[in-house]
Amino acid sequence: GSDSGDDWVGWVSAAGSKTILTVPALDWVSKDTTSYSFPKSIYPDQAKFDPYNADAGNGLLANGSWISPAPNPTSVYTPWNTTLAKKWLRGLVNKPDIVNIDNEIEIASSTHYDMHPTPLDYDEELSRIVAFATAAKEALPNVKVAAPSTCSWWFYWTSVVGWSDNTAHGNQDFLPWFLSQMKAKETAIGKRLLDYLDIHYYFQPDTSANDDAAKALRLRMTRSLWDPGYVDESWIANSTQNHQPNNRAVWLIPRMQQLIAQNYPGTKLSISEWDSSNDGDITGGLVTADCLGIFGRYGVDSATYWATPDEKGPAGLAYWLYRGYGTYFGSNSVQVNMADNIDNIFGLYAGVDSGKVSLVFVNKNTSPMAFYISNVPTGKYFVRHFGGASGNAKWQTTTVLKANTYTVIPAYTALFMKQV
Repeated sequence: GSDSGDDWVGWVSAAGSKTILTVPALDWVSKDTTSYSFPKSIYPDQAKFDPYNADAGNGLLANGSWISPAPNPTSVYTPWNTTLAKKWLRGLVNKPDIVNIDNEIEIASSTHYDMHPTPLDYDEELSRIVAFATAAKEALPNVKVAAPSTCSWWFYWTSVVGWSDNTAHGNQDFLPWFLSQMKAKETAIGKRLLDYLDIHYYFQPDTSANDDAAKALRLRMTRSLWDPGYVDESWIANSTQNHQPNNRAVWLIPRMQQLIAQNYPGTKLSISEWDSSNDGDITGGLVTADCLGIFGRYGVDSATYWATPDEKGPAGLAYWLYRGYGTYFGSNSVQVNMADNIDNIFGLYAGVDSGKVSLVFVNKNTSPMAFYISNVPTGKYFVRHFGGASGNAKWQTTTVLKANTYTVIPAYTALFMKQV
């Protein structure tokens, strides 16, 4: 396929989806697709080299330190600035709906050491985001801007510089400080430059063993997205790294919405990177289905999966469950109630669209779940599901719901119903 951002935006738009395009916000962009910064011929003592190009090194010495001084960026990159960004954006045939201002720019001194070896502090990150957000809005007046696309929980609250940076900014954690600064900028210029607070979120509990205990942990850790009483089963629970309340819990979505309400009301919430922790395991598919339901229930405005799961694998089938073959889960959330508090092993989500109710049930348990469905419109429903004893198999049919319908969902199964 094409490497052109313009072509990509056109393809995604034609498929009926909203589009996000990243605008670089450092001082350099790649000049071609073949150059590299750390050739073995100049730096022979590097720890690793590209298996497909024995001369291209990773820039790190055996002790883990970077080669110093950093190489001259002009050997690999070409200059980039807001003027060039505006020219590029204006020249796009296919205009994006949202632009992200860079990507995980706070860690550029490690991900892009060869062009920005100096750690970014609060002020530089803010300055770059303001400059390129301004450029994006000038070039595309209708575009929405998302930032700062922060990589992880740790950097929601501080910078690579460390706690001295927090101290220099009134002991404020980074994201609330950033939101307040963007609000102040709007007040100063009379124009909103930030439409979405954008973050990346990856579950922190270690599920790499993928044994029964790890799978159970994977399935219950989705509670970190919404539950203030769920103490994160990772390093986060034992960290005093931020000044936030209830900081042994992630409580991600309500926490971020609260920060927005306190510091820059009207800003939307985007999670532009997240994943299931194991796309190839059925539990990863169930986590994906659970997360999609949670995003709808708690009002996440935009979310994109990292990266591209197999369409027929567990994570891909979670998307099929909600949106496959033109039959979609309702676009407006509906309150649902369960008789028992079983969030560790079961998820239930409801939506409505054009007067038609849709339901998703996620059985995260290792045994079947039996219950009655009541207080929903009676009649014929389209049904599909994946998971169960057959693993990734998908299946669809129709059924009839009565006033009080007894239902059994197999173990490790996600089920979709939509009123016909």
